[in-house]
Amino acid sequence: MQPQPYPILEYDSTPQAIIEPSQVIHPINLPEHCVLCFFQDVINDVCGEGKARVVHHLDSEIGHNPIYELVVDERRVTVVHPGVGAPLAAGFLEEMIALGGRKFIACGGSGVLNPEIAVGHVIVPTAAIRDEGTSYHYLPPSREAYPAASALEALEAALQHHHVPYVLGKTWTTDAFYRETRTKMEARRAEGCLAVEMEAAAFFAVAQFRKVPFAQVLYGGDNIGGDEWDHRGWDQHTSAREKLFWLAVEAVLRL
Repeated sequence: MQPQPYPILEYDSTPQAIIEPSQVIHPINLPEHCVLCFFQDVINDVCGEGKARVVHHLDSEIGHNPIYELVVDERRVTVVHPGVGAPLAAGFLEEMIALGGRKFIACGGSGVLNPEIAVGHVIVPTAAIRDEGTSYHYLPPSREAYPAASALEALEAALQHHHVPYVLGKTWTTDAFYRETRTKMEARRAEGCLAVEMEAAAFFAVAQFRKVPFAQVLYGGDNIGGDEWDHRGWDQHTSAREKLFWLAVEAVLRL
């Protein structure tokens, strides 16, 4: 490997890693259609109290993360929380693929860079600015990572079927939510970013590397694009979060 000025630019295209998920994780009878839901409250409501079956766990030092099998219109869907932050989310996606997941839609919240995007308004990322580290181990250095066209089409079809207003645009994926400076925010907004979050670029990169369709749907949360940060009570909109979950379910079943 030729040394680069910065280690993160030293992409290695070798397909085989020292630890391959398929070597340490054995496939199970997992529904191939998977929803990665960031809303733990929604997972508790939709899958708790016997409404869904726990089929496995994703384990880490933070404990056991249950994987659920949910039956929707006689079709099986996998539901799991993907963790928070690009490294953990990418690792969990790798493990879900090794277990048997083949088609993925993620749903979650995001900050907005445009104050005109209301709390709860749906955002569908068409690209993610790679301002995190994980994606650089899956794809050569570039400015953006992208969802699969088929998954993006499925998401739009589900939203249009239910007449849900949404906007298409870029998202800014960053590792450091306490280092979202005004200068960076304005630069990202100038290149077309509508949202900021911590996982999309890594998700897109892993999915492309493993050749599985993946897209993500977000809803507008706190506003970092105004004169001051505005929380806007973004995490209290339970009904909007659950509706987004069911739209993700419908979208993934279209794949």
